[in-house]
Amino acid sequence: MEVEFLVLALGVAALFAGFVDAIVGGGGLIQLPALFTAYPGVAPATLFGTNKLASVIGTTSAAIQYSRRVAIPWAVAAPGAVAALVGSWFGAKAVAFLDPALLRPLILMLMVMVAVYTFVRKDLGSISTEPIHGARSVTLAVSIGGVVGFYDGFFGPGTGSFLIFLFIRFLGMDFLRASVTAKILNVATNVAAIAYFAGNVELMWQLAALMAVCNLTGSVVGSRMAMRHGTGFVRKMFLAVVSVLIARLAYDTFLR
Repeated sequence: MEVEFLVLALGVAALFAGFVDAIVGGGGLIQLPALFTAYPGVAPATLFGTNKLASVIGTTSAAIQYSRRVAIPWAVAAPGAVAALVGSWFGAKAVAFLDPALLRPLILMLMVMVAVYTFVRKDLGSISTEPIHGARSVTLAVSIGGVVGFYDGFFGPGTGSFLIFLFIRFLGMDFLRASVTAKILNVATNVAAIAYFAGNVELMWQLAALMAVCNLTGSVVGSRMAMRHGTGFVRKMFLAVVSVLIARLAYDTFLR
């Protein structure tokens, strides 16, 4: 009975994670701590890999759902995804050598800056100021993809939120267009991390499959809500998720 309850709780966590992740990213904020709480004695690399397995199908589904209504800027999404894939591979590899918890103070500071900037700039991401993408845009997309990809492979929580913010701030996208572009890069980071973890650590395949179904369900609902309610809704969800992530990181950094 205890095992059944544990699996049910992880399924609910994956469902909610898929819903949140489909809208603004940040599903790892829910799903990864749930795995660590449920299996405190399991190696971190195993839980990171299992989390990626549980997330990749939902992230892919969200990307497909968005692409039916929002045009994907492939000129920047494709090179950004390639850079994110490479970065994520090396980030996953780094987990074996460094403690991801070392990043918490830095990520906490960055998240606070993102939240303050987004809150103060009421118009941020409301209207697209996206230019015709040339060499500068591609360079920015590759830089964003490589750096955030490494972070996603190494640590993860908040990856989608970082991508959305950076695409809005530096490439002039609105929230919906930034969200679909972030999903493309997120699929690449998940695939790369899974490829590394699957070949180097033991993964919890059956649990990941169950959580993937739940994550997919939440992702479908979340992406449809985002498209139905538009940019304003996505912006509010973005601020809410970033605020919760800040609180979680602050607790882990200073109170735990």
